[in-house]
Amino acid sequence: MTIRVWVDGERVDDKPALSALDHGVTVGDGVFETCKVQDRRVFARTMHHDRLDRSLAGLGLPPADREYLDEGIEAVLVETTGLVRLRYTVTSGVGPLGSERGDLGMTHIVMASEIEHPAPTTKVVTVPWPRNERGAIVGLKTTSYAENAVSLSAARRAGATEALMPNTRDELCEGTGSNVFVVVDGEVLTPPLSSGALAGVTRHLVLDWGSAAGLPVREATLPMSVLETCDELFITSSTRDVQPVSAVDGRDLSAPGPLTRAVAEAFATAAADHEDPAP
Repeated sequence: MTIRVWVDGERVDDKPALSALDHGVTVGDGVFETCKVQDRRVFARTMHHDRLDRSLAGLGLPPADREYLDEGIEAVLVETTGLVRLRYTVTSGVGPLGSERGDLGMTHIVMASEIEHPAPTTKVVTVPWPRNERGAIVGLKTTSYAENAVSLSAARRAGATEALMPNTRDELCEGTGSNVFVVVDGEVLTPPLSSGALAGVTRHLVLDWGSAAGLPVREATLPMSVLETCDELFITSSTRDVQPVSAVDGRDLSAPGPLTRAVAEAFATAAADHEDPAP
């Protein structure tokens, strides 16, 4: 797999390009975004840039230089074809060995690689480790991803592609890299952001475009036990779009069920007409 890499103004690909003292490495002090790119067209670029700035503000860092990031994005996409995962990261930069930050400026990293289209359906499992809905970085897309990595590894060992997590109140929260929706009594429900879930771009658009299409889509506080009784289940992310779930913790589900299919169709239709939807 070819991964194209740009760091602070230069295409570096596999060359050394990052200081070992960068706080993105030493303490995970940074934020990132992952976007879907099709034929070098970045989907929902403005929404991703906006969320990056919200995450930076949550860490007490200044907004990103969007023109600079766009320069890096164009540099890594120029040779790509088909479906691409684009990831761009901004860290607080080089700092001392500890949590205190340095003053040498932020680091900007942009990467891109071609990917396969997501499978028509997937399997998920639950994990016991809760998301802290009152934590200091709740709702921020930071590079502090060790909890997610542990949970995803557990899911892979169980034959699934995603792990679903509760929050500290034993409410359904989110996946390691996705938001979750369930169908209950003819409604499509997803946990509110107060659950500790990340404000996913695809999640937002499913709520917006699903409602515009007349579908019964809304936020609702949900117990983890809803996964034992829901009629349908799907997860959303920038690279999965709307992906039906065929099994949760070994319980088989219809995938895609009728409402999941309707949501997926509404999303795909609107996305085809709105490359950069308004936030």
